[in-house]
Amino acid sequence: MFTLNCDGKLLVAEQPLVMGIINSTPDSFYEGSRFTETDDLLRQAEKMLTEGASILDIGGQSTRPGSEQVGITEELNRVIPAIRSIHDRFPEAIISIDTYYAQVAKDAVDAGASIINDISAGNFDTNMLSTAGAMNVPYVCMHMKGDPQSMQKNPTYENINQEILDFFIAKKRECQDAGIKDIIIDPGFGFGKTIRHNFTLLNHLEIFKIIDCPILVGISRKSTIYKTLGVTSEQALNGTTVLNTIALMKGASILRVHDVKEAMEVVKLVSCMK
Repeated sequence: MFTLNCDGKLLVAEQPLVMGIINSTPDSFYEGSRFTETDDLLRQAEKMLTEGASILDIGGQSTRPGSEQVGITEELNRVIPAIRSIHDRFPEAIISIDTYYAQVAKDAVDAGASIINDISAGNFDTNMLSTAGAMNVPYVCMHMKGDPQSMQKNPTYENINQEILDFFIAKKRECQDAGIKDIIIDPGFGFGKTIRHNFTLLNHLEIFKIIDCPILVGISRKSTIYKTLGVTSEQALNGTTVLNTIALMKGASILRVHDVKEAMEVVKLVSCMK
């Protein structure tokens, strides 16, 4: 399907990939993704890699709706030791750094990360795109309307699919101009979108294939699932599996998830269907 040059490690994707979420934060929306102790973090990394994760995504601050921004220093204190620990224990693992700070991205790559995952698509830090280009690592470019503090306060679109498609057309050009070679696009489910917006995006996900970049879908255990079903994020695994299945059928290339084993089963079954 596609290849990614991850700081010299070639990640060949003959079928969709699974990215496991590991948050070194005390306040991410899903409690099961929080790992602030090194031993716990390493056990979770090993579990995810054993279950089939191709990428481990390490984040140092919550970006749930209404979350408060932490500064660069605090984020570095959270993610750099985590990345170093995982890289030392599992040197072949592909690690992604989930940040919108260019300095955090640079230091994370120096510590062993080899993908940058930026929810702001370079809009929060003007140095991010040039930094990603200079580091020569894949870059996840996500769409978000507003910021985590305000994004869910009545987000509106005239045509959400067209607006986000136009956004990615322009951003792909910006990324390429900055020297980024491997660009991954993420429609940003739950980031400045209502539940209806999220279902509309998922239902028409295949239109983003026109960008000719791998498509990442991160809808795992989010409120679109648990609010629609009237459950909690802890009870949203089955709903996550349903929507991940639809995402793959609609053209997703990477599933960003809290539960790797179940996502890998989705990949295997959908691949057999195709």
